[in-house]
Amino acid sequence: MSRISHLTVAFACTLALVTGTAAAASAAPAPTAEIAAAAEQRAEPVVWTPCNPDPSKPDPQIYDCAVYPVPLDYDHPSGEKIGIAMMRRRAGDPARRIGSLFLNPGGPGGSGYLWATTGRFDPQVQERFDLIGFDPRGVARSNPLRCFGTQEEADAVFNRMTGVPVTRAEIETTLDATEDYTDSCNSHAGPLIEHMSTMNVVRDLDRMRQGVGDAKLTFAGFSYGTLIGATYANMYPGKVRAVIVDGNVDPQLRLSNGLEYDRQRAAGGFELALDEYLKRCKAAGAPRCAFGDGDTRAKFDAIRDHLRTGPVALADGSQVTLSSFTSQVANALYAQSRLAPLATSLQALYEVIHPKAASPSLTAPQNPADASVLARTVQGALREAPADTPYTADDSYFGVNCQDKPYPSNPRVFANLARAWELQAPTFGRYQAFDAPACASWPAPARDAERYAGPWNKKTATPVMVIGNLFDPATQYKFAERMQSQLGNAVLVTVDSIEHCAVGRSKALNALVTSYLVDQAAPKPGQLLKPDAELFPAV
Repeated sequence: MSRISHLTVAFACTLALVTGTAAAASAAPAPTAEIAAAAEQRAEPVVWTPCNPDPSKPDPQIYDCAVYPVPLDYDHPSGEKIGIAMMRRRAGDPARRIGSLFLNPGGPGGSGYLWATTGRFDPQVQERFDLIGFDPRGVARSNPLRCFGTQEEADAVFNRMTGVPVTRAEIETTLDATEDYTDSCNSHAGPLIEHMSTMNVVRDLDRMRQGVGDAKLTFAGFSYGTLIGATYANMYPGKVRAVIVDGNVDPQLRLSNGLEYDRQRAAGGFELALDEYLKRCKAAGAPRCAFGDGDTRAKFDAIRDHLRTGPVALADGSQVTLSSFTSQVANALYAQSRLAPLATSLQALYEVIHPKAASPSLTAPQNPADASVLARTVQGALREAPADTPYTADDSYFGVNCQDKPYPSNPRVFANLARAWELQAPTFGRYQAFDAPACASWPAPARDAERYAGPWNKKTATPVMVIGNLFDPATQYKFAERMQSQLGNAVLVTVDSIEHCAVGRSKALNALVTSYLVDQAAPKPGQLLKPDAELFPAV
């Protein structure tokens, strides 16, 4: 199954889905001061209702929920509305409350609703701010964008796709199924599909800011959420109090050339992170890194190249395919906590392929069952969201990406580029090339969409805090450097880590984050921090 098979119709908690058709939206500039002022007058207050984030546990009685109405189409602000699902964790010290901290985990398509419960921030932040999570338009509880009427219809399309197609038959079947997918989106998604760009998400965010009574926005965006933060800072620079962007996209490249953005993700992000992981594994050695004996790079490449010729059968009856293997490796690179277990799985699979290759530094051969993890395909493994972000059954990933990122309209271009990308990025090039063919035939593509594509250099009163991991797989470190340089007023903090996003992983970083959010004290530029946890803990 393809990485997009997670975009199904099984999610049960929905709001009313907008139906009907709409004309393609036209390009539009950023709001003028007059338009922003008019919007300020129209915004309604949020109506909160107490709620329990986890009904299976006692109610902590510190949370509220709401569904906030926003215009479907901002060209017709008094017309049809859609609902944005919001959750609030009330500030622990109401007398010293500063305001609201809005949170977005990225994706696109990552559900941010339960991020009101996140433990990534220091207690002082929870004391001084209401933490507000929300599902952006088209995501999860907020009028989910859906391309199928039933799960059976979705399975009939997605089960024909291959995540890393190599043979001509795999490629042709995957492209044909992708066109069937976008045809179904055209038939089922309704008018919301025309209004999914980040520009519209940011307009919704500004409405919510007004609805909670904040004069200016305090925001933390992760991964794709960094584009939301950067877009807000440039559409509404005078309304920014403090913005943190962690795990950054390159706004200018992303909004101007989707293919080149994706190529750089594969070669400069995932492939670079994998190479560093294998180097650090070898340096740690076995048993700290179970895959650490011998030439880790050569061993890994041997596994991958073997899988290109066909699947590996395991004793439990499962099969490791090139697609499942690639998705699992990509998924593990998102979180440092997954990297030691990945090494165990890699060594187990290597020993299945090479039965006489047991590691001399390990007390016993790896259990073949440890390889079975690599037989399970991870859906959405190339998403731009932290590892702990839930994905739900909707089609918002493409709904946003295909409106924001310009792609060719010929799906064959993706197949033709796959081989060249594979030479540059042997593990992830082909995988990344087949991530976006749906955008070639998407019903509401970027070339027709109302979207914000710059400028990115509007100056905010408080510098934007940009955070980047040196070996971030999904949003490479160079993207963080570019984000800092493109924004009109920003400072970059670096963390030496193999992981996607950094807040909550380093006490030193969190101290800077707390000072920035609470006191608006921008960190000194040029800082290089370390994560708290070791990559390969002692055994």
